Amino acid sequence: MHHQEKPPEDNLTELMEFVLLGFADMPHLQWFLFGLFLIIYIIILMSNGTIFLMTKMDPALQSPMYFFLANFSFLEICYVSATLPKMLMNLGTQRRRISLVACATQMCFALMFGGTEGLLLAVMAYDRYVAICKPLHYPLVMNHRVCSQLVTGSWTIGIPIMIGQTYQIFSLSFCGAKQINHFFCDILPILRLACEDTFVNEMLVYILVVSFAMVPFLLILGSYGKIISIILKLPSATSRAKAFSTCSSHLMVVVVFFGSGIITYLRHNTRHSEGTHKVLSLFYTILIPMINPMIYSLRNKDVIMALRKLLCK
Repeated sequence: MHHQEKPPEDNLTELMEFVLLGFADMPHLQWFLFGLFLIIYIIILMSNGTIFLMTKMDPALQSPMYFFLANFSFLEICYVSATLPKMLMNLGTQRRRISLVACATQMCFALMFGGTEGLLLAVMAYDRYVAICKPLHYPLVMNHRVCSQLVTGSWTIGIPIMIGQTYQIFSLSFCGAKQINHFFCDILPILRLACEDTFVNEMLVYILVVSFAMVPFLLILGSYGKIISIILKLPSATSRAKAFSTCSSHLMVVVVFFGSGIITYLRHNTRHSEGTHKVLSLFYTILIPMINPMIYSLRNKDVIMALRKLLCK
């Protein structure tokens, strides 16, 4: 029987929804994954929320480093909350549909928070560089006004760019099954569903990755390179070992966050890479926000003291 062409309004209705496949290829693990990611989400909220409260309440944690850390902890909560609640809902209910507007909103917020994280990590590395390499100039260089401007810039500079990028992508025509092989509305899986040429959009993605990932990553590596050169000049072997331990853990987080993100978005966009894309996305959207509080805070004596005071109240 000849299939009649649907009227435009029916086509429009069909286009207004996507299906987030997520981990549908593992049907027997749905409840296990739901429990696992729910625990991870609670850990992220509690650990980052605690650090945020401590840096606001404790007088000993009022230096620029903790001002940046407070913003970073709040950002981690926002970043994870852009993707994880929807993923948990999909795992729990098995209703994987998402409207076009909700998908665009999720992508926009994920891009904004991800871009902000890249810039804020660069700002935090610069703060440590000034503190260690130029200690006499530190109070003057990193005064409250400068710190506020750096944080405000990190939060706001990407907003118009990410909104523009999202608008461009969702201005495309979509066809086919409308199935997004991912656990959130990410750029590359959405572009695979487009009916038209996406060369310009893919070039814009590369520019985005260079601006918000590669440039901050190189600046961070440069800052830590200078810091390590200062550490090597320390007279005490114990001091050198302690400083190296801190720097290496920070660098490990930075390399995993930026490395997984850069590889994901600069890889050739094919259907064969979808599984790898999904796994790499777990690193920079979920794993790193979970371990960041341990790396940046729980190895810090001032933070541990503040936590003890908070728990004793």
